[in-house]
Amino acid sequence: MKLAFYDDFRLGVVQGNKIVDVSEVVANKSSLKPNDLINHIIENFQLYEDPIKSSAANGDPISITQVKFQSPLPKPGKIVCMAINYLEGGPDSKMPPINGFLKSPNSVAGDDDTVNLPSAKASIFEHEAELGVVIGKTASNVGRSTAYEYVFGYLNVVDISARDLGNPPYDSYFPIKSWSNFAPMGPYLVTKDEISDPQNINVKLWVNNKLNQTFSTSSMAHKIPECIEWISSITTLDPGDVIATGTNHLDLGPLQDSDNVEMEVEGLGRIHFKVIDHLKREWPRETRADKAAREAAGS
Repeated sequence: MKLAFYDDFRLGVVQGNKIVDVSEVVANKSSLKPNDLINHIIENFQLYEDPIKSSAANGDPISITQVKFQSPLPKPGKIVCMAINYLEGGPDSKMPPINGFLKSPNSVAGDDDTVNLPSAKASIFEHEAELGVVIGKTASNVGRSTAYEYVFGYLNVVDISARDLGNPPYDSYFPIKSWSNFAPMGPYLVTKDEISDPQNINVKLWVNNKLNQTFSTSSMAHKIPECIEWISSITTLDPGDVIATGTNHLDLGPLQDSDNVEMEVEGLGRIHFKVIDHLKREWPRETRADKAAREAAGS
């Protein structure tokens, strides 16, 4: 099932290139804010799954081109991002230590939203395409053998970074990662039953129709169960929390004024967003890999 919020946060189910309004199922929960509502549905999905399916089967589909998707998780309780979590030099790469950080829940953006780059003196702003894992039930000290039991579903996440703002003496991810709209998520939330193997799907990101990032989750260093095990040994994960599982840094590239960005994890739809920089800063239109090749060639 593909769950979505659209327009004024109406609840919908996406079916191909159509969406069906199923808000009648939660009509008695109108007092809940959108994020409280989706968390309630996630936590009690055994009660909502069949009514939502029935409503979707009997509703009137409309084209997704007629609606504005909102983020399916407008303000997660926690966004935990895994740091340096891909074997970027191939399967023989040295295994990085497991690590992560918290990103502000207020950094979430939805499909077709605008990312305004802050005036802070970052050395560059970069995109990071990531598979997002959404927690389905309370998880504390979970072993990796049962970790998938705690997964509700998956969605696209772009972890935007303002480089070098957290360097010493600050030594913090916070000023790099947590600006407003620095975490586009969506366009919808896909339940885990629709993704047969989340550790073997492709991740892609385009800037102005140019493919910048393309990699497979099979090269993830610490797999999803290990991530859940490690995070839940430190803090309790709640329904609706998001784990952004990391990216391959080799093809990270700059984001700058007027950019149009698209990102897609296989099976999760495609999210779009625009970039505005009122300072009109510019960087070379190259990925990290392009830059390394250029510098190695002495140009």
